[in-house]
Amino acid sequence: MPALIFLKECESTNEEILRFLNHTKADIQAVYTFNQTKGKGQYGNSWECAENLNLAFTLALPAQHLETQDHLFNFRTALLLADFLAIMTKNRVEIKWPNDIIIKNKKIAGILTEKKKLGGINYFIIGIGLNILQKNFDHLPKAGSILTQTGITLNPTKVADSLFVYLKEQLQNEIFVEDLFENINQRLFRKKMVSVFEIKGIRQNGIIRNVDEEGFLWVELENQGLQKFYNKEIELLY
Repeated sequence: MPALIFLKECESTNEEILRFLNHTKADIQAVYTFNQTKGKGQYGNSWECAENLNLAFTLALPAQHLETQDHLFNFRTALLLADFLAIMTKNRVEIKWPNDIIIKNKKIAGILTEKKKLGGINYFIIGIGLNILQKNFDHLPKAGSILTQTGITLNPTKVADSLFVYLKEQLQNEIFVEDLFENINQRLFRKKMVSVFEIKGIRQNGIIRNVDEEGFLWVELENQGLQKFYNKEIELLY
């Protein structure tokens, strides 16, 4: 069975990948489609995938291959995807904490990471939704694609092939925590800029200062001073 599998259509690549894993061999596998009908996002959200314009991609990585601590995996994946897209597009790519991928103030990719045990093997499951050729985002004002944000027309199949090779190589490399978060902070969306945040239904101004090595976002708020937040405790409005 090939390591990278194309599906003409599926509901969710994160679910489909489970059918292809060989539970007697700890191999790295991936599936992708350009027509995902029920994509999953973080925390129960959905991810829309316009047919034949965007990429839904999932990679399953046996935990034994991973040189990153479990709780850092989400950030490691976001950084690798940002670096990959920066290489592909020659544009600045930013990370909206914790793992949305931004080009020129628009979200072009989302990530859903999960850990599952199948056949006695622990796997990290990386689901990526990447907007490549879509032009119309009238119902999603914060979204964009590689095409809308850079003017670059990429072949989705070649993107999938290149992404698989890049992740397979990079995820098995060791990385130190300090280096990981130094790079995350260099790409952090709206860092050191006055922004509007919503906390428990209340809006106020603040400035993102950094992400620490435990994954908390530190924001200097206009009314409360420097505070740290975990995901879903604060929303950046942009």
